[in-house]
Amino acid sequence: MADRKPVVAIDGPSGAGKSTIATFLAKRFGLLNLESGAMYRAVALKALRLGLPLDDEPALASMAETMVIELQPTENGNRVLLDGEDVTAQLREKDVTQAASKVSVHPKVRALMVAAQQRMGAQGGVVMEGRDIGTVVFPKAEVKIFLDASADARGYRRFVQTGPSEGQPTEDAVKQELRERDERDRNRAESPLKPAEDAVLVDSTALTLDEVKARAEAIVLEKWKQ
Repeated sequence: MADRKPVVAIDGPSGAGKSTIATFLAKRFGLLNLESGAMYRAVALKALRLGLPLDDEPALASMAETMVIELQPTENGNRVLLDGEDVTAQLREKDVTQAASKVSVHPKVRALMVAAQQRMGAQGGVVMEGRDIGTVVFPKAEVKIFLDASADARGYRRFVQTGPSEGQPTEDAVKQELRERDERDRNRAESPLKPAEDAVLVDSTALTLDEVKARAEAIVLEKWKQ
């Protein structure tokens, strides 16, 4: 395994800090951060450009089957190319983000994106976070981390992260929304949220961010030596 960089799969519930840890590990070990969210936003952007209905699964799947998405790591995160065009900035636009949540629900689109992610990670050297990475996308990943924390801890962090603003949900509302999302994620019929059998559990409820980073780094170093 010394000649091959690992696949690092990070799973866990919403608000657990998966994106932060994935970004840290990618930079620390020189891995490509496989952002599934960016890929679905790229699909949404092209659908909007073509004027495709976001509920037309066959049309969206046909489009997704022929499009080419590339993720190129930079110091400031991934550069995203859509059919050779740099669309990194456009992917942050509100209408694209909203459209991404609609196109990502279609099983055929998800299957195509998972296949693309698996091709990107076939030679190793990637880190990816989500809810079914270690169980579905990369079941043979060399490193699997399940990052968790209590709903109260995750809700508080999410509340603080958004910062005070007019119309901001209350802390209790944020926590309740996370609990409801946990319920959906853990009990959905397809790819429910659960740790892979060989995942290392990291409960960050009582840990600082630096402590979580150190724990995740140590796990990668330990597994990479095997």
